[in-house]
Amino acid sequence: MTIARFVDAHIHLWDLGHLRYPWLTPPFSDDGPNGSVEPIASTYLPVDYRADAADYPVEKAVHIDAGAHPGDALAETRWLQDLCDTQGLPNAIVAFAALNDPDVEKLLAAHVESPAVRGIRHIINWHPNPKRTYTPKNLLDDDAFARGYALLGKYNLSFDLQIYPNQMTQAYALARRHETVPVIINHMGMPVDQDWEGIARWKDGMRLLSSLPNVAVKISGLGFIVRPWTAEMMRPFVLETIDRFGADRSLFASDLPTDKLFNTYGHAMQAYDEITRAFSPDEREAMFAGNAERIYRI
Repeated sequence: MTIARFVDAHIHLWDLGHLRYPWLTPPFSDDGPNGSVEPIASTYLPVDYRADAADYPVEKAVHIDAGAHPGDALAETRWLQDLCDTQGLPNAIVAFAALNDPDVEKLLAAHVESPAVRGIRHIINWHPNPKRTYTPKNLLDDDAFARGYALLGKYNLSFDLQIYPNQMTQAYALARRHETVPVIINHMGMPVDQDWEGIARWKDGMRLLSSLPNVAVKISGLGFIVRPWTAEMMRPFVLETIDRFGADRSLFASDLPTDKLFNTYGHAMQAYDEITRAFSPDEREAMFAGNAERIYRI
């Protein structure tokens, strides 16, 4: 490895005995975007993450909402803040809030009482294929969602944007209307449709989104695109992403432990290292550490 230091921009922690996680609760099914999640359906704490990352120069990590029951969203944030205070991990929190909830402002105000909270993620991946979609309808068509999103700036919150390429034109319009809200695209925009038309749609959408200075992107979750995958398979996607967003708005992340469904920590890190060897030391420092520190304010 030639990476000097790593600030992991996307991890998850969960305690199945403390909070409710419907997606990690039996019965498990192979249907759906992740396939069966049974292999990762056990408690995962800072000690477990540190063990997985022990061979790599991880300095900090950003926790992204881990799919706790919506009714446990605030409890999740408070639990994570306690971990931050007592165990030094995570270093920043991106909490869950259903932005289409008419009462969402109360939850946003409560979230920001925890000093490590930096942003919100509300997964809005919608796909016409029922095995791909995370939501029953496209929330970017929902006026209630738009009203909730408009509140993020009031609370100095960023938004972790998890969508598919078929939603990127709408996401662009929303992010453009609220240019003071930092947006971080999750998992390279998840180009799951691998035919010519699907790849073209992803490229066009990433071009649009990258034209907005308030939008950055995380290179992570490669197993959502193709599984199993190799560095050579992912190289065109990673380099296209960096070419669009630049080294100053691209962040690498592990997506642990979810990515254990697809690969090991080492497999991902070695691929990221190999693919970016041609970049300068300063560019690699930005993509592997500095950008996450700046964008998530840690």
